[in-house]
Amino acid sequence: MDRHPQQIKRNRQDQKRRERNIQNLSRMRTLVKKVMQSTDRATAETAYKETVSFLDKMASNGIIHKNTAARRKAQISRHLNSLS
Repeated sequence: MDRHPQQIKRNRQDQKRRERNIQNLSRMRTLVKKVMQSTDRATAETAYKETVSFLDKMASNGIIHKNTAARRKAQISRHLNSLS
C-alpha cells in the first residue's frame, strides 16, 4: 500500500464511496422486492413511485446502468399492471 498523502486520501474516498454504493444497491433491491411482493394495488402504487424515483436517481448518478434501471422499472410496471 502506498504511503503517499494523495494515495491515502484516495483510499479513504474509495472506501466511503464503496460503502455508500453498497447501501444504495441494497436499498434498491429492497424497494424492488417490496413492489414485487405486494398484492394490494394501493400499496404497490405507493411503493412503485418511490422505487421508480430511486432507480432514476441511481442511474443518473452512475451507480447502475441506465438500461438496468429501465429493465427494473419495466419489471415492476408489469407486476403493477397485473394487479387488479
